[in-house]
Amino acid sequence: MKIKNLLYGAFLLAGSITVSAQSNLLNAKTPEEIGKKTAAQMISDNDKPLPYGYVHDRDVLMGKTIWEFIDIDERINFPLYYPIDTAFVGKERRSLFDVLVKNIKNGKIKEVYADDYFNTKKTINDMSSSFTYIDTIQAGFDEINNYYDDYKSGKKVLDPQFINKQDLTAQDISGYRIKGYWYFDKRQGELKYRLLALCPVTPEARDIGKDNPDVIDLFWVYFPAIRDVLHEAKAFNDKNSAMPITFDHLLNSRRFNGVIYKEENVYGDREVQQYMKDNSQNQLLESERIKEKIRSFESDMWNY
Repeated sequence: MKIKNLLYGAFLLAGSITVSAQSNLLNAKTPEEIGKKTAAQMISDNDKPLPYGYVHDRDVLMGKTIWEFIDIDERINFPLYYPIDTAFVGKERRSLFDVLVKNIKNGKIKEVYADDYFNTKKTINDMSSSFTYIDTIQAGFDEINNYYDDYKSGKKVLDPQFINKQDLTAQDISGYRIKGYWYFDKRQGELKYRLLALCPVTPEARDIGKDNPDVIDLFWVYFPAIRDVLHEAKAFNDKNSAMPITFDHLLNSRRFNGVIYKEENVYGDREVQQYMKDNSQNQLLESERIKEKIRSFESDMWNY
């Protein structure tokens, strides 16, 4: 009987946790109230990202900076990519790309850089041409030539049908580059990872729709500075929609698959493809070799 009561209590507790994770879904009286919490709920939740512990430089016995590429075509990486069409999902569901761009535009994300060494800052004006491409089609030029004087004097304004406007969306993204730091904490005797930077890889807006377009590093954001923003945004949990995963949790816990394409080295941090040319298999093997080299350091610490 006691076991039965214990199991009943456990299920009841699990059910209460699940209900509380619905973001006011069961308590909302109108659709507008879904996802909104009262002040009392927010105070009781204390919903903040888990802070990083302080690590003294003297406690780092070994450290190695590596760069990885996250291919969003891999199934395990889908939570970073979808949804790409937000017209048929709730306001609380957005892709990582939408979260980054939206908060860069509204000013919540300020640590945006042109490179992964954080040398040059980027503003939204610097990236405007990458986000949106506006051009006049050939029929528009013909229209202007036919009525040149009217357009020059301002009597006529070019009709929007003669203007081609293309916006970069989450659907066009190719993947993400991340920069991270593996280190061995000798105080805790453990190999750890700290994510430092994140970069969407996309074609420019002018190249959308072309076959095999060239892709660029759109911008680099300093990850520790955007953790609060990513903690508020939720990624879809395929196993339990009542318990969504924050993008901060997803990235910090490395719930994705990435391939190492560069490590810090004496050759100016050259990429793997620069010394393993024209051989994709060797590049993957080199990526695994770098990974195993870092893993081996921890295991070697416990061999006598």
